[in-house]
Amino acid sequence: MSLHATLAAVTDRIIERSAPTREAYLARMRAAGLQGPARAHLSCSGQAHAYAATGEDQATLASGLGGHLGIVTAYNDMLSAHQPFETYPMVIREAVREVGGTAQVAGGVPAMCDGVTQGEAGMELSLFSRDSIAMSVGIALSHNVFDAAVFLGVCDKIVPGLVIGAQAFGHLPAVFLPAGPMTSGLSNDEKAQIRQKFAKGEIGRDELLKAEMAAYHGPGTCTFYGTANTNQMLMEFMGLHLPGSSFVNPGTELRDALTREGAKRALSLSALGNAYTPVCDILDEKAYVNGMVGLMATGGSTNLLIHLIAMARAGGIILDWQDFSEISDVVPLIARVYPNGLADVNHFHASGGLGYMIGQLLDAGYLHPDTKTVTGEGLGAYLMEPFLEGATLTWRKGTSESLNDKILRPASDPFQATGGLQRLTGNLGTGVMKISAVAEEHRLVEAPVRVFHDQDEAKAAFKAGELNEGDVIIVVRFQGPKANGMPELHSMTPFLSIMQGRGQKVALVTDGRMSGASGKVPSAIHVVPEALDGGAIAKLQDGDIVRVDAVNGALEIITEGVLDRPAVTADLSAYQHGTGRELFALFRKSVTSADTGATVFGV
Repeated sequence: MSLHATLAAVTDRIIERSAPTREAYLARMRAAGLQGPARAHLSCSGQAHAYAATGEDQATLASGLGGHLGIVTAYNDMLSAHQPFETYPMVIREAVREVGGTAQVAGGVPAMCDGVTQGEAGMELSLFSRDSIAMSVGIALSHNVFDAAVFLGVCDKIVPGLVIGAQAFGHLPAVFLPAGPMTSGLSNDEKAQIRQKFAKGEIGRDELLKAEMAAYHGPGTCTFYGTANTNQMLMEFMGLHLPGSSFVNPGTELRDALTREGAKRALSLSALGNAYTPVCDILDEKAYVNGMVGLMATGGSTNLLIHLIAMARAGGIILDWQDFSEISDVVPLIARVYPNGLADVNHFHASGGLGYMIGQLLDAGYLHPDTKTVTGEGLGAYLMEPFLEGATLTWRKGTSESLNDKILRPASDPFQATGGLQRLTGNLGTGVMKISAVAEEHRLVEAPVRVFHDQDEAKAAFKAGELNEGDVIIVVRFQGPKANGMPELHSMTPFLSIMQGRGQKVALVTDGRMSGASGKVPSAIHVVPEALDGGAIAKLQDGDIVRVDAVNGALEIITEGVLDRPAVTADLSAYQHGTGRELFALFRKSVTSADTGATVFGV
């Protein structure tokens, strides 16, 4: 089927809008590619330093005959999703030796767990960690001795940061190697219910901890469909993973085989061979549109509305929220994974997973089929599913039928006709809402506001019984990137869910973020202009009437005269120091707005 007219129009608009910056970026990458393998230009002393600790690989490196693979790793063993990466360098080195190549760990990048820092001061560094990761990639690859690179990362800011960094070295091929999700434990729905009981004071902390540890119980990605697993989806839709590799559990023979094959594949795409495919050619305008389609069709994390913009700008491509909105208007929601449903990503994968979804969306004209990918083929290669035949990795055609229609549906019979995210605009500003998990009866809330300057104030008001009656819109402001790094406000989810569950009409409006796992309570987030920039959100007072309307895409102040008030100011000194926050003052001063990627990098 031909490409849907809206997708074609949005793609053409992005290409036209991005032409000057994209052309300049590609010119830089072509010039870098023409220089050839950089290590040959090093001095003898420089080469000796680079090869000194490589043991059996020294002779191969000195000869300059084999391809050399750089490994950029986000390994640490506090992130369950990244713990499996501990052994990947050894596996990768062994794999590339089989094809006459060599590999070294080029460098490590920081990787923080948003699950640990939710509601804590460290969350204020979370978004900024993305750009720090990109800078760390720059340092890792600055030695300029590699013919290709593999990137080891899974979670929230890590994959976007790695993609930004990879594009700075866009003349090199890049393959992203995932670790996969942990096996299913306590269901996400049961976990959410226990959190609500704790918030009500019905159970103690010992029972809460027991439930949390039953949910997060082993190596691998958390099994809900939050930002980490949305990242994994994107890497397949955008052609940087091997087909079907995102949701294979860690510690399995298939996972190990995919890691080995991914390393070999990266070297095979280098300029030393006949299939040179630099990452700058894979991540083009069409690839980013495919990523946006995947985001909408799966009901993915709102965080990617920021990250995809920043990722694209690193390759000279300019996206805006209107692009996302128009795509969401026409792309059907065909997956239900918690918090948008009861299934986790293991159930999703078993039901047909990404291969089934890509097939459905291609057949219905919602994806560009002709993008370049690390397979050497177009997106059709991602209909294939990996298997082991003995010790040999092979791919077979995946299922063309959903194996569970409560989790996956065909594009012709979707869960809803539009995508999982909604842009909201009006005199209060511009924001976004994840609607895939919000019941239709909760998508329009018009009510008085209660205004807070941080989430702790809001939680204290709830505990004091101040939010027990009547419809209310909770406004939490001075949470934007310039104010305090734009933390997620996920720790508010339990009490907001309690309020909604007891029959109150409730919504959240904030210039901060919510977790990629949030969704049942309507939340207008990423509001711009942010309060620190004097946005209308900084003019609201308790009792003002606001309409949050995800049906019509509106975010409106109903009370007259609000916009004539001066914007309030806030004491932000508590955000300036402690838990490393003082080290990121320059970021807070130079970061762009949420709708331009909340990044410290220019285009």
